[in-house]
Amino acid sequence: MSGARLDPAVAARVRYVAFDVDGVLTDGGIYLGDVDGARHEFKRYDIQDGLGIYFLRLAGLIPIIVTGRVSVSVELRARELGIEHVAQDADAQKLIGLRTILDKLHLDMEHVAYVGDDFPDLAILRRVALPVAVGNAVPEIRDIAQVRLTKHGGRGAIREFCELLLRARGQWDEVVHRYVSERSVERRTMVTS
Repeated sequence: MSGARLDPAVAARVRYVAFDVDGVLTDGGIYLGDVDGARHEFKRYDIQDGLGIYFLRLAGLIPIIVTGRVSVSVELRARELGIEHVAQDADAQKLIGLRTILDKLHLDMEHVAYVGDDFPDLAILRRVALPVAVGNAVPEIRDIAQVRLTKHGGRGAIREFCELLLRARGQWDEVVHRYVSERSVERRTMVTS
């Protein structure tokens, strides 16, 4: 599949959308530093990707984060996006992390879409109902993906997939309308000068 269209029957089975972090939710870059002996790690996230994830939640889908690194940055971003289910594993045992979350939710892989980019994602992508590769994914990941996105991780790939999925489910227009309506109500806003 080219990424331009998604089979509505496949899209309808998806209830959970799981995302890798480095190279998918981010551009893969990691900024490391030391301040007074304390290690700090920073990642860059795309704001439009975040809105795409919010749209998934508005449509009743549940986002999940599965990453092969442990990072406070991921915890902060997940909290900011309202993502309750996060698996971080320093040994990159992503399949175990996802299975643990799905077991807790009494689900199996046939209801999951997973967006990945590199070899640590391969075990999951081989098992989920809808394997998705970002534009910067390695060839082996792109080869097994049912959806091959054009945009790169951290640069709009997540938003591209969210729109593709919601359009195939017939929910895109409804979700956009709901989002705009929520923000069209006049109320007081704090303005600082």
